[in-house]
Amino acid sequence: MSLQALIFDVDGTLAETERDGHRPAFNAAFRNAGLPWRWDVDTYGELLSVTGGKERMRHFAERHDPAFLLRANVDQAIRALHADKTRHYLSLLEAGGIPLRPGVAALIAEARAAGLRLAIATTTTPENVTTLLRTSLAPDAPSWFEVIGAGDIVPNKKPAPDIYLWLLDKLGLPPEACLAIEDSANGLKSAVAARLPTVVTTSIYTAHDDFTGALSVLPDLGQARLSELALIHRIKNS
Repeated sequence: MSLQALIFDVDGTLAETERDGHRPAFNAAFRNAGLPWRWDVDTYGELLSVTGGKERMRHFAERHDPAFLLRANVDQAIRALHADKTRHYLSLLEAGGIPLRPGVAALIAEARAAGLRLAIATTTTPENVTTLLRTSLAPDAPSWFEVIGAGDIVPNKKPAPDIYLWLLDKLGLPPEACLAIEDSANGLKSAVAARLPTVVTTSIYTAHDDFTGALSVLPDLGQARLSELALIHRIKNS
């Protein structure tokens, strides 16, 4: 089956958002809340094994500050922390502090010119996605993507396949008609569990992940034109 759609992850795939975007935004939210938590570069890299910001904070508290989880209305506190973190992150995006990774804009332009359908599969919040697209590509860039699957739209986050299964249903396409582009082992597991052919572009935090099952592992999308990705996809489906 020929390639009909590209499905992109966001954090680490479209841009190196984790180290220089989400991490300092979390730390700013912790400061505002009077929490002693500080996530340095290495600590945050370890926390990325947990997908989802609210889930990541709960995981950290379980191991380093269990008393926090005994607070009344702890779920509300975690949601408030995450909302404040999102405000800081969006400010970084609006200031142009998080550029796209090499090759991303060119690949999206090629795909649009070729008439491929575009979609997003991510655990980050919808506003994070649309703001990144708007500030780094074009004001109308969110409309280029037919379906944006983001945040808590499905009950189980990556590495569960839920987000990709949801997207395939919305697109009305079988998995073999699509190509997923991911940057992490959890993202790859999610896509492969949904039977999607997947290409990995390694990011700062994921260079040493296990990418067994990927069609190809690239240092960035500047290393692959659309024609090459389509060839990789065709070989997989032959």
